[in-house]
Amino acid sequence: MITYIKEAVEELRNNVTLPTRAESSNLMVVVAVFSILFALATWGVDTVFSKIIKLYFNNVLN
Repeated sequence: MITYIKEAVEELRNNVTLPTRAESSNLMVVVAVFSILFALATWGVDTVFSKIIKLYFNNVLN
């Protein structure tokens, strides 16, 4: 286990590079935009299904 941790730390030090501040900012904007779009799509589908279910149950109960 100790060897695994040492090798993992060594790999992180030698092989992993962090993005620049500009790249991080651009990626953050992309993630934020897609998150908002996905949330709006989920809200839209939920609204449509909710209306369909209400319409179905109103017709079944009446």
